[in-house]
This record gives sequence, structure tokens and C-alpha cells, in this order.
Amino acid sequence: MRCAGDNVQPTLHDAVLRQARMRLIEHGDCPADGIGARLARSWQRSLAAGLSPLDRVADSEHANAIDLRQILTRNHELLAHSRPVMDYLFDQVRASEGMVILADQRGTLMRTLGHPDFLNKAQRVALTSGASWLEQHRGTNAIGTALAELEGVEIHGAEHFFERNAFLSCTAAPIVSARGELLGILDISGDQRSDHPHTLGLVNIAARMIENSLMLDASRCQTRLLLHPQREGIGTVAEGIVTLSDDGWIVGANRNGLAFLKLATRALGAVQLTHAMDVRLSDLLSRPLRSPDQPRLVRLRDGTELYVLVQVAQGTLQIAPPALAMPKLGDALTQLDTGDVRWRSVTDKVRRVLDKPIPLLIQGESGVGKELFARAVHDSGPRRGKPFVAINCAAVPENLIEAELFGYAPGAFTGARREGSPGRLREAHGGTLFLDEVGDMPLAMQARLLRVLQEREVSPLGGGSAVAVDFGLICATHCKLREATELGRFRSDLYYRINGLTVQLPALRERTDFAALTQRLLADLNPQRSIHVTPALLARLSVYAWPGNVRQYANALRTASAMLEPHELCIDWAHLSDDLQDDLTVQAAPTAPQTRPAMSSAAAEPSQNLSQLSHTAICQALDSSGGNMSQAARRLGISRQTLYRKLAALK
Repeated sequence: MRCAGDNVQPTLHDAVLRQARMRLIEHGDCPADGIGARLARSWQRSLAAGLSPLDRVADSEHANAIDLRQILTRNHELLAHSRPVMDYLFDQVRASEGMVILADQRGTLMRTLGHPDFLNKAQRVALTSGASWLEQHRGTNAIGTALAELEGVEIHGAEHFFERNAFLSCTAAPIVSARGELLGILDISGDQRSDHPHTLGLVNIAARMIENSLMLDASRCQTRLLLHPQREGIGTVAEGIVTLSDDGWIVGANRNGLAFLKLATRALGAVQLTHAMDVRLSDLLSRPLRSPDQPRLVRLRDGTELYVLVQVAQGTLQIAPPALAMPKLGDALTQLDTGDVRWRSVTDKVRRVLDKPIPLLIQGESGVGKELFARAVHDSGPRRGKPFVAINCAAVPENLIEAELFGYAPGAFTGARREGSPGRLREAHGGTLFLDEVGDMPLAMQARLLRVLQEREVSPLGGGSAVAVDFGLICATHCKLREATELGRFRSDLYYRINGLTVQLPALRERTDFAALTQRLLADLNPQRSIHVTPALLARLSVYAWPGNVRQYANALRTASAMLEPHELCIDWAHLSDDLQDDLTVQAAPTAPQTRPAMSSAAAEPSQNLSQLSHTAICQALDSSGGNMSQAARRLGISRQTLYRKLAALK
């Protein structure tokens, strides 16, 4: 068994392995003498999982089509950045008739590239997409053991725990994020007779290439530093990459970046750059305009020299010293982008219709930021500067919504204003009309709205001439309108009228930019202070389900910020409200490895649908608030009317 950092030695003789295996089976222990400590630990773990070297793996350890599709969706970004590297890697090993494999952080195979002659053998041992290769399911193997050891390993021939896998030689390396979280495993597998001593180094380099690609893409809107002891090392796979917050905190780094700065992963989010480098941040960031692409030689606190190139937003940074306010880059949609691949995909789609008369339908759970996104769409399009009129269809009483939307003539009904009202539709003329929770609009109003959208004119209640209107239309809903039309709760003709382009905003638990989003929320909440969250607490917050999504999380951060003493800049457990502390403690998965804090409980149970999550969240909120509806609604980040409606739907 070879591991990253080991001196490459010839594979152990089969007789030595058989003797060690026999002792393991007969005595339940596996001394490291002769086989190495890592292999001994892996065999011991396999035995503790109840496996036997003669076992055959049950088909139940294979994801079904639905679960596999969800796994691929969750890992879309990893797959996208891995594909070109895997293709290149397969070209290098094609002659050895092997295969290249990508597994997720739970050991499930997601993508395989293989030589046709080897694929048939691989299928016999379930080396196919959807199969789990955790040690507890497959015994000692490169993918499962790399997951357990969190380093690159090679498992050759009879080193595999299962005897039926002894024909394999497998080499795997972990892929980690800029926050040190395990994202997946890259593997090369082939016939044990074609083992090559340099395969481990090749896989490790390929994994670093994927990590760097992911980090550079995710940090396009962040200040980043490219580091290397040699000037020529910048721009190569060996470079260090470090991302900074606006006020100079180190919030992300690849493995080389941490190594060059001599920092541990736990330092991310807890150490300022000036604590690692002997240079003022303002001096580092204010590069001369005439040489923006030239690295600068700097010294660490211990005197070590590094070349540093400063970049931001896909170009070299050119800003004033940080004592001056940094202008926000890009339009309103760009400013909302903190690195999540699904959010960015939605933004890219919307940009294509900004200048076209196509209505937009935004779907997403309560609290994900639908109105915020709609306003950014308006501010980024040709109608910016004109009115943005937002109406929450669930918040306006049913008997008033018609007058609210269409306006009314003087004296149209009891209680009406003497001068009448133009209505919100006319107020939106020239700009954008945003109908939030449009699925809650009464059926009678749906018919009138459809007529307005078709005829582009509004007739007020109580008489009066029709008035022409021109506005862009954005609608939003937390429910599935297609299902509502099938049940007769929403007009199908109106649905097809407002459904020009439908986009789905991700729930907070599904987003991959939790750390960056946290930093942006804190900056918005505390514009005069540089507040951050301790890495340990941030890891726990990132795995919470957040039933109220970003709205609930922002409220939690607002409360925590208010609890800080004037001299404190770091949010920790003591600054959280008692109920949130309880929820984080109860809902934290006790068996989740500490190296993978970003996997949410919802993602860990792909079969649990949104309806079940909503039901669970409502029950928990009511229990923790003692049945107080107002308090429960605040905890969930929704209105009390919406909570009553959801409860009625559950009966």
C-alpha cells in the first residue's frame, strides 16, 4: 500500500498478505509489522464493519436512478470542473486498459471513463456509477481508504480486503475545497499486472488541478492571491491560491496556499493576511497600473520569501488603499453572486432575457431571496431607474387585493379614499411589476390579471376609462404552480402567460457558497465593523437545515451581531440565541466526519422531499415556541398567514 508522501516500495508479496489476512480473520487483529500501519488500520476497519474477505457486496449498496440523479445534481460543480481533467487523465492511462473514476464525498461513484476491455471486469465488482465504495461496504479499496485516511493511497492486488478484488490495482486521491472540506475522490483503477509506480503522483496532481480550477472559478468575485516561492511557479498547478475578504481576512486557500503561508485549515476565517505576511494590506493591494500582471516579492513573518500576484474579478486588482470604501463591481445581479454554482446558473439564464418582453417566474422556498433576486433583475435590466412595484399576494387581504392591484374610482366602495387610487398595476407603468407568492392570488383576481396581461390596459373598480399600461412582469412562488393548475387552484391560462422563463433559486442548505454568503451578510449587517464567525461555529451553521433559509440565517446573524461586546469582532456560540443553540445541537449529525461540515442533513437524505422537510420544520417551530403562532412564524421566516395556510394544507 502506497500513500502520498511514502517512499515508493515494491508491492508486498502475496504470501505476506495472506498470512496477515489469516491472522486478522482468526484473531481479530492485524499487526502493522510487514504490511504497514495504514493497511493494517484499513483491514481492521473492514473487519469491524462485519465484512469477510470472501463476502460478495449486496446490490442494496448501489444508488437507484433517482438518488444517483440527486447526487449528480448536488455535485454539478465538482463534475463540471473534473470532466476535462478526467478526460486528460484517461488519455494518459488509456494504453494500460484501465479506468478513471470520480466519487463523491460519501464514496458513491459518479463518473467513470474506461477502456472497453476492462469495463466488463469492472462491472463484475460493481465499479460502476451509483455504487458505494466506502470501506464499510467494499472493504479496503483506494476510494474508500482515501476517504478514511484523507490522503492519496494506492491499493494493489491482494491488499484489497475482498479477495474478489485482488485483480485490481487502484490509486485514489481526495479533492478538497478552499475551506478544507472533502468534496470527492479521484481514482485510477486497472488490472494489477499493469501497476505503475508513478500513478499515485499522477492522481495527486490531477486532484490538485481540479481543486485549483474549482477555487479560481468560485473566487471570481473575491480578492485572491497567487503564491509561489519562484516567480515562474505562479500560473502552474504548483501555485498557492488564497482568497481574502474585503477587509483582509484569509477566507479560503488551496493546499499549496496553506503550506506556503504555513497555516492550518482551521486558520481559514480566523487569521488576517497581515498576521501571516510582513506587509501592509494597503501596500499589497495598491499595485502600479503600469505593471498589473507582475508578481511582487513579499516576506512572511518568519522571513520566508514568496512571490505574490493579486487578482480580483478575473482581472488584476487595481484599487485604492482599503481605508477608502471599495466600490462594488458589476451590476445588481453580479453583486448577489457569492459563488454558488446553481445561483450563478440561474443568473446566466435570466441575463439572456433581460432585454426581452419575457415574463419571469421565480420559484423557491420561503426566505431564499426571491424578492431580492427580482429587484436585482429589475436593476440590471433596461427598466432600471423606473418603478419597481412589489406586491405580496399572500399578505394583502382577499377583499382588498382587487382594489390594491387595479385601483378604484372615487367613492367606489365604503372606506375608499375620496380621490380614488390608481392601483399598483398603473404605478408599475414603465417599470417592473413583481407579484410575490402569486400562487396565493384568489381565482377571481387571476382572471382579471390575465385580461390585463393580454390587453395591456387596466380598468379601475367603480368605473372609469381603461388605462394603457406597460411593465415587465416578474412573479414568484414557494409552491409548485404546475401542480396547483392540475388541482384547479391556479388558472392554467394564467400560468402559461406568466411562465415565460421559470428559474428555481436554491435553498440555503443546497448552496455551496455558505462561507462567502455569511461574510456578505455580516458586512451588510455591520458596515462599520469587520465581524466574522469562528470556523468551528461556521461549520456547524453550514450543516443546519435552515427552514427559513437566508431570511432566517440573516436574522440569526443580526441577533448574534447585536450580542457582541464593543471590543469583540468574532461571533461564537455564546452570541447565538438559546433556541438556535438548541437546534444546532439537536440537529447536528453526530456521525458526520469533522472534515466534511458543509454536507447538510437534507443532502444526506435525498429521499426526503421538500414537503416532508416543511412539515418537520413547522412541527419543530411550533414545539419550540410552545404553540405560539407568531413566534413560530418568526422562527420559520414566514408570515403568520402563510403558516396558517401551511397548517391547513397538512390536515
